Amino acid sequence: MRPSETGDIVLVVDDSPDTLRMLTDALEDAGMTVLVALEGAQALAIVAKITPDIVLMDAVMPSIDGFETTRRLKRNKTLAHVPVIFMTGLSETQDIVKGLEAGGVDYVTKPIVPDELLARIRVHLVNARLAHSARAALDASGRYLLAADASGGVLWCTPQTAKLLGLAFGDFHGEGYLLPANVQEWLQKRANQDVKSATDSIPLETDSSLLKLQLSYVGRVASEEILLRLVEGEFENDNLVLKRKLPLTPRESEVLMWIARGKSNRDIAEILNLSPRTVNKHLEQIYSKLGVENRASAAALAVRMLGVR
Repeated sequence: MRPSETGDIVLVVDDSPDTLRMLTDALEDAGMTVLVALEGAQALAIVAKITPDIVLMDAVMPSIDGFETTRRLKRNKTLAHVPVIFMTGLSETQDIVKGLEAGGVDYVTKPIVPDELLARIRVHLVNARLAHSARAALDASGRYLLAADASGGVLWCTPQTAKLLGLAFGDFHGEGYLLPANVQEWLQKRANQDVKSATDSIPLETDSSLLKLQLSYVGRVASEEILLRLVEGEFENDNLVLKRKLPLTPRESEVLMWIARGKSNRDIAEILNLSPRTVNKHLEQIYSKLGVENRASAAALAVRMLGVR
């Protein structure tokens, strides 16, 4: 439910009447609709009925503090995309880290400067909408994609992926489902950026002997979010797919694969034990062979080739 179809909806959670008054005036002057909660339980009751576009959360409150309130809010799948900005007089590093680990996207210290806060709100609203639109586009296109954390827990998956994993695992329930032990170990290596010992793909051990699935690493989309592609059929590394589909040497296909994953020349040089100069020469050959003019075009072509097995 949304009470307004025009202005952005901001939920302000704070037990200070002075802070609430100041923020309400500033936000309403900016054309936003303001919802107010004096403590965590009240905030959770509000979001159960109304989905805000963004939440301003005081960290220190009686009963349920802002950190725990945010953790509970983020457990709700329909609210997971809503950005939370913490507001507090606490400024120690451990407090900032605690807020970010709880699910916050930003941290502002009191006394609050309204113009600065409004600028931060606008940035996070744009980022949240872009992420939400991208997820919706993936769902609509039927891509076999999912995201997991480093411990192997599923964070989200597209509808097509959910159907396939439902066939693979009788107890699959979507968000929070724990992937098999071999995948957990593989994701830990990926999370630690142990790219030399972690393979690009890994077989997914399923409950069905008739269903052969692979998980292929795509990249990191957030500090705690690893993007994966589900591939049906026999194992084949991404660089081998590129070599098979494009007129490239084995080394060029490896370089292109890492380009598609957003790695810099310096990163690729370290991964492949090459000099940055050699990587650049490989890139020149890749551009020439593929008939593209720049890095972005080459990466886009590689992603397109990897999307069709």
